[in-house]
Amino acid sequence: MIGSLRGRLARKSIDEVTLEVGGIGWRVAIPLSTYESLPAEGEEAALVTHLHVREDELTLYGFASGRERRLFETLIGVSGVGPRLALHVLSRLTPERFVTAIRRQDLAILTGISGVGKKTAERLVLELKDKVGEFAEIDPEEGEPVHLTTNGEDAVKALIALGIQRRTAERAVQASLAADPDAPAADLTRRALSAIRE
Repeated sequence: MIGSLRGRLARKSIDEVTLEVGGIGWRVAIPLSTYESLPAEGEEAALVTHLHVREDELTLYGFASGRERRLFETLIGVSGVGPRLALHVLSRLTPERFVTAIRRQDLAILTGISGVGKKTAERLVLELKDKVGEFAEIDPEEGEPVHLTTNGEDAVKALIALGIQRRTAERAVQASLAADPDAPAADLTRRALSAIRE
């Protein structure tokens, strides 16, 4: 089992990194929350990891903290939730926001995550309501989860890739969505970026 990796960050993108460790480049799938904490390419980085084994593939998932990895492993223990969907959850909601949504049985927040339908959201609430306590270290800066469309989520990811903090990006995109709910991601990104720089 590969529990962690430390090495040179050869490449990073919103959902995957390549870490060079001892001359080997490891491709590691990551959530957006981990991307935000990564150093610049070429610098040293460390990730805690989960190796997911299927009949036809081995996939390595990486996280900035042990708490994120534990939440990921808790999520994939839910019937019908695979590792890709678990990454979507961690990319959309911090552990604190996810706990809040589960405890409040907030299906609107949960179904706002790409790939989570109503039945999956109900299953998450049912199976996790008594298991999320350890992830409930509430950050007073977190605030309430923001409702976003799929295009809104894509716009937030683009802004984070430009170095903007998640909460700032979410608020700016939410304001852009209020003005035009059907706007494509590129337009939302432009408008939000313009508002942030004003």
